[in-house]
Amino acid sequence: MRLHELRPAEGSTRKEKRKGRGTASGQGKTAGRGQDGQKSRSGGGVRIGFEGGQMPLARRLPKRGFSNARFKKDYAIVNVEDLNIFENNTEVTPELLMECGLVRKLLSGVKILGDGELSVSLTVKASKISKSAEEKIVSAGGKVEVI
Repeated sequence: MRLHELRPAEGSTRKEKRKGRGTASGQGKTAGRGQDGQKSRSGGGVRIGFEGGQMPLARRLPKRGFSNARFKKDYAIVNVEDLNIFENNTEVTPELLMECGLVRKLLSGVKILGDGELSVSLTVKASKISKSAEEKIVSAGGKVEVI
């Protein structure tokens, strides 16, 4: 079988209904829209959620509670093991992490997590640092600063 020989399975496709092509076609004159009314007109119909003048469900239900999602802070995450690419005594800042490609966007800041081992001594400046990450950085002979 070649690419030009491909065909859909038998019976899986139908011809398109050609509406409004004369009364003999079975879909002529009103073209399946019925006689009169808003839905028969071109551009006619109602907006999403409209219930014919009845109070829509979205407005009938009470709105309760509070969501903190608007105030949520997203941090760009970097693990301690990812910092091994730097040389000893490097000052690691969020800008440097962006240059190296460890972080795509700064978002609300950078958070350093303690996954993996650190084998170089660094000065790390970040918005947030987990306790395990701080311990690993200090034990490797580095310093931690919260911006």
